[in-house]
Amino acid sequence: MANPLKAAFKALYEIAKNPKLLNRILDDNEVWKNYVVKKHSKFANGFPVVEINELIPGFKETLEVVDFLGGGSTPPDLAIIKSLCKTIPECKYFEIGTWRGESSSNAADVCKECYTLNLPDTAFGGMYKEMFGFFSKKYSNITHLYGDSRTFDYAGLNKKFDVVFVDADHHHAFIKNDTQKVFENLLHDNSIVIWHDYGLNPATPRYETIAGILDAIPENMHKNLYHVSNTLSAIFINKTFSAKQLPSVPMPNKKFRVTLESIPV
Repeated sequence: MANPLKAAFKALYEIAKNPKLLNRILDDNEVWKNYVVKKHSKFANGFPVVEINELIPGFKETLEVVDFLGGGSTPPDLAIIKSLCKTIPECKYFEIGTWRGESSSNAADVCKECYTLNLPDTAFGGMYKEMFGFFSKKYSNITHLYGDSRTFDYAGLNKKFDVVFVDADHHHAFIKNDTQKVFENLLHDNSIVIWHDYGLNPATPRYETIAGILDAIPENMHKNLYHVSNTLSAIFINKTFSAKQLPSVPMPNKKFRVTLESIPV
């Protein structure tokens, strides 16, 4: 795992100074789309979309930790993590990419044990170091691991996990590496894998992420890949759903009830 947070903040700063850079990002997405079309033509329009209500029947979730400070997962992303963990008795959760600890904290509310991997403290300084694990370090059932996801000894954990969340560096080489390591070392037959930043937004696939995932796992497993509706997340799950391709201009087919309450920390 490289230093995606510093890179993300720098990228946002540069875009704010020069909005034309946003066009470069969109052009880059088109380059990766062409790569996917040539190598994995079945997914030229992204992964098929599974409706959140089909993936999690009666979907309804309360999140105890959301900071709305940017750089993390959206509330629907956090909600599917927590909801899927909740369906598994004594769920074991693993994630790559801790940041402030929102995702692992919400998972910890319903899991027996959680592990979260991030670069060591020595890789950061100042405000970055202070923010890492801000929420998650308060949970007794969360184990914080430190290391580079490219070289970390996953096999040494000698554990299999029910739900794995991949949310580190979002460049192709890192997504491919992290995904390969997860599938080689951390999964059992019914494990669920979730990738963040599958989409630039819930209606626009991020093709560099798609390429990294498809290049990392065997082709016979591609049929189990979905984009979860209304989220930025892709999912691997050993189930079959009546998923459809995302239309270029999706029409609303549901609404969400949202209650916000600010609680000092």
